[in-house]
Amino acid sequence: MADQTAIRKLTLTNFRNYGQLSLSLERGPVVLTGDNGAGKTNLLEAISFLTPGRGLRRAPHEEIATASATAGFAINAKVEGPFGEASIGTGTLSDQPGMVEPARRVRINGVPAKSADDLLEWLRIIWLVPSMDALFNGPAGDRRRFLDRLVLAIDPQHGRRALDYEKAMRGRNRLLAEGSRDDRWFDAIETQMAETGTAIASARMELVGLLAGMVEKLPDDGPFPKSDIALDGVIEALVGTAPAVDIETAFITRLADNRARDRAAGRTLEGPHRSDLTVTHRPKAMPAALCSTGEQKALLTGIVLSQARLVAEMTGATPVLLLDEIAAHLDPGRRAALFSILIDLDCQAFLTGTDAALFSSLEGRAQFLDVKTGTVSPR
Repeated sequence: MADQTAIRKLTLTNFRNYGQLSLSLERGPVVLTGDNGAGKTNLLEAISFLTPGRGLRRAPHEEIATASATAGFAINAKVEGPFGEASIGTGTLSDQPGMVEPARRVRINGVPAKSADDLLEWLRIIWLVPSMDALFNGPAGDRRRFLDRLVLAIDPQHGRRALDYEKAMRGRNRLLAEGSRDDRWFDAIETQMAETGTAIASARMELVGLLAGMVEKLPDDGPFPKSDIALDGVIEALVGTAPAVDIETAFITRLADNRARDRAAGRTLEGPHRSDLTVTHRPKAMPAALCSTGEQKALLTGIVLSQARLVAEMTGATPVLLLDEIAAHLDPGRRAALFSILIDLDCQAFLTGTDAALFSSLEGRAQFLDVKTGTVSPR
């Protein structure tokens, strides 16, 4: 059984509507209740910055610090897990008063980290927020980001590969837009795109296979239906059919052959940046995009819970779950089932809602906190 990882203390400085906050947290479920706009989601967003990326809102750093702040923001957390204790800090608050760093920095146990990817050595975070309710009907880019975050939770190198691929692709797109016909530049960039792109596609396919195995463990008649998950992508389709080096060569060839078409479009039209995640409601044999809103929420919740089990199984440590307004969007049966699953997972999960009564079945099994504008207190 995986050991629990938990945030035991959270300190915020100039983060959203929290000028200064120091919060002691318990293991297991943490229920945050309060009026809309009180700052419940802001707390989850702060926690989401304890993992690589732009947080669950994907907000620019300059929009995060409190309006009255003359410097940046800071997030500090004391984390306990199978590794022992660690102190994690991140933010844009400079050591020098009046100076704001343009990009966030990360410190682990007081030492500057090489990159935000180092956070994954201590903490894995998975979230489910209302903006994801449109995941199955929204643009493919949202589903790719969702998928890549799931991959990142078990493969810390995935984020770096994605950044390298995006950088190379931007270079190729610039050459295309300029009408360049310098084959040497194209060859060099396309080789890098092929190497990183094939690695991205392979990591995604591995995750989909592993996640499918966890989904199979869901009960056939459970509250969160089984889903069939697949990837629709030219490069992903080649994974498993040939060695990686052959797939890279095939990708290089496709990029070179498509230069004229891509030049006309002004951008690269083929690659893992165009792939899509497809999800099917298995009991109904229906694409998720055609399911009802409630069915889509249940499918997405089942995938996230399966991912949590996968992370625990592969890393030996439970992830921290951020579940924003989750109870309000589930019927009573599914709500009760979710709470039972969270207890069985033995993970720290942050749940938000405006109505504390929705979480009554967690009384005695969770920490309840009242959130009011800029303050948090025990209920």
